[in-house]
Amino acid sequence: MSPTTTTQAAAAPGAASDANAVPVLELAGVTKTYRVKQGMFSAPKPLHALGGVNLKIHRKDVLGLVGESGCGKSTLAKILLGLEAPTSGKVLIDGREVTARERTVLARRIQPIFQDPYSSLNPRKSIEDIIALPLVVHKIGDSASRAKAVTRMLDLVGLPQRVLRGYPNQLSGGQRQRVAIARALVMNPEIVICDEPTSALDVSVQSQILNLLGDLREELGLTYLFISHNLAVVEHLATRVAVMYLGKIVEEAPASELFAGPRHPYTQALLESVLTPDPNLSVPDTHLGATYPNPIDPPSGCHFHPRCAKVMDICKTTPPPHVAGPQGHVDCHLHAAPAR
Repeated sequence: MSPTTTTQAAAAPGAASDANAVPVLELAGVTKTYRVKQGMFSAPKPLHALGGVNLKIHRKDVLGLVGESGCGKSTLAKILLGLEAPTSGKVLIDGREVTARERTVLARRIQPIFQDPYSSLNPRKSIEDIIALPLVVHKIGDSASRAKAVTRMLDLVGLPQRVLRGYPNQLSGGQRQRVAIARALVMNPEIVICDEPTSALDVSVQSQILNLLGDLREELGLTYLFISHNLAVVEHLATRVAVMYLGKIVEEAPASELFAGPRHPYTQALLESVLTPDPNLSVPDTHLGATYPNPIDPPSGCHFHPRCAKVMDICKTTPPPHVAGPQGHVDCHLHAAPAR
């Protein structure tokens, strides 16, 4: 059974939040630049991992962030978790800027669920200690209240109490990811960053975890940033979708609108690459080629133009305009208003 089938009923997205409400989480012009040496005697060159990202996530929404590996998704997640500081730009929670000194504020309100439950859990600690660790680190409650919180979280993620004294190597992959979810939620965060939370699991287990995430969102009123390359999962879990390419958001729209009519050629290529159950069709080809552009020396104009099937001369020299719509935007010359 595919995750597409099971998540549609259990975690179908609700209506998008009021666009005029203050976002629970916002990124305003966030950039991240690293200095990278390409040789022993060469001077470091700038690598622009994020190039002015603007995102708004409203309470109880699920923002799906999609794009190829290396486009900057994980860098964005690290900044939101306080693991990296942006080179410029702001991270705001409820309209208030969070500074680098307030990492504990970020940690209490934003928690991660990582991709690989096999490496994200300490094999030397018991399941009880793993789930309680955030409470211990932040000095929340005493031992009795922590034990009560751990027990509650274990119930919420569907694990029996007998696993408390066990260790990660005694659990299956799906059970380990449930432990990781319990650890992320034990401090009652408002926002959860799900970084490819099911990609290391079997397909049948993926469905269970995705159903669980949908149920927890409804029960606890959670807001998700869901990072994934699996567009079938994103389609049925997300309320909004942002498409990232080479450190920039090239398209953002409500999930139903984006999947029904993608506007950016890159988004269209990603959707064309989704596998279909039709046995008469072969493995899809995105026609993007196997070579991803060098982020240290990105293409001129629109960064996507060397791989774009709809490229125009202006794309090669001029950065694309930001074309805003009623509910989203696209950065593409194809949708620019004609010159008068």
